[in-house]
Amino acid sequence: MFCALGRLAALFFSFFIGTAASASYQVPFASYDDGLFTPFEHLDTLTHHEFSTLGHPAFPNHSVRIKKSNFCDGGVNAYTGYIDVEVRHLFFYFFESRNDPTTDDVIMWINGGPGCSSSTGLFMELGPCRVLTPDGPTYNPYSWNENANVFFIDQPVGVGFSYADYGESVSTTDEASRDIAAFIAIFFENFSQFKGRAFHMAGESYGGKYIPMFAAEVYDQNAALVAAGMTPINLGSIIIGNGVTDYYKLWPAYIDMVCANASTFPIASVGACVSMKEALPRCHRWTQASCIDSFDDISCNAARDFCYSAIEAPFYETGRNPYDISKDCEGGIGATLCYPITKHITEYLDLPSVRTALGVDPSLSTLNFTSCSNTVGSAFSAHSDKLHPTSEHVAQLLERGVHTLIYAGVNDWKCNWLGNQRWTLDLEWTGHDAFSTQPLKEWEVDGEVAGRTRGAHGLTFATIYGAGHMVPYDKPKEALAMIQRWLSQETL
Repeated sequence: MFCALGRLAALFFSFFIGTAASASYQVPFASYDDGLFTPFEHLDTLTHHEFSTLGHPAFPNHSVRIKKSNFCDGGVNAYTGYIDVEVRHLFFYFFESRNDPTTDDVIMWINGGPGCSSSTGLFMELGPCRVLTPDGPTYNPYSWNENANVFFIDQPVGVGFSYADYGESVSTTDEASRDIAAFIAIFFENFSQFKGRAFHMAGESYGGKYIPMFAAEVYDQNAALVAAGMTPINLGSIIIGNGVTDYYKLWPAYIDMVCANASTFPIASVGACVSMKEALPRCHRWTQASCIDSFDDISCNAARDFCYSAIEAPFYETGRNPYDISKDCEGGIGATLCYPITKHITEYLDLPSVRTALGVDPSLSTLNFTSCSNTVGSAFSAHSDKLHPTSEHVAQLLERGVHTLIYAGVNDWKCNWLGNQRWTLDLEWTGHDAFSTQPLKEWEVDGEVAGRTRGAHGLTFATIYGAGHMVPYDKPKEALAMIQRWLSQETL
């Protein structure tokens, strides 16, 4: 859910919340005979009492269990289930649109970490209901399913209600991308009501790493889907909120956010700001040589550790919330990651009645729900996953007509708007000049300025005033307006 925390990640569940894609898709596709494959066609064929299993001959190692689970928003149909990848099982939620599920677009939402459950996005940010008090879920009028059908997926295995039979794990975004792409293909192929519908892949924080690679895998997989006689996925756009797409662009921005009036009055001491600025050139030289010009894993990780100690660690001495620097950290970052209300989500998802309604696998009945898995986060860190930028994936998707929305709450420090603005301005693609020469201009919601934006040739960057890391939580009305305009292809 949250952007990378450096060394703090190993102590406090990596992140809270929100390599290159394979050149060719490796699943052994085969053409199929209509007599061997019968799709479900419509979701209304599913029941509340048991899972139905979806599959496809083109994905012999993948299947999907799905059931009705109307637990959150009585006005729409809701479904839960598992993506089964042999002995690995990824949990998901799916909500139909409140407007018109038969024609509205489909959005997939993934929180970050790596290792954090998308239940945080569902129950704290943009889902049909929120669990912000001990009283349980309440209706969210600003849910993104106002005008879209929305998925929430706990991935990779070991996150949220996802599990493995024998301790199997996934430790890189590249590995995880294949399972997500297979699930998407199986779902759309089985439920023909969604075939050809515009599909948008969205996420926040480490989603800045996940979403470009997942979308690239979905896009590249389309050629194999066509060859197998299946309908290609209509990948309309990717959407990233306060993402960690280019980790290296964040370090100078960390200094500016606390020393240079980038969103609030400077909160770091004069001495700390001087020390950070003095360390920055060495940080740049070391990471450029060890992580960018060539990738020396040992030296790159040493550079990361130096940059963390010199540039990130001083922030935590301020006592501020790293995900909203306009506020102090509440409840201790180790216990609640500065958001005590997250405990209510955990308590809700630990209720046996809720787990039964969701269809959570019985093997998890003795385990308490955790919003973030330190085990998964540590595995990704051990493979230096975050140290490989995914900005080039974004550039390649843009070249292929996949529109991209990068948005950021201005009060977030960990995955801040300055770092995200810088990588979008530096992005090398055919629309670079048109995009980078556009000035930031104000955008409004109900006559009030909501933030600033620039856009050209399918790439849009937007800030949201008064919001931190979790924009749909801090500014739900503005976040919904932004997404509704994006889906309708309006400018902000």
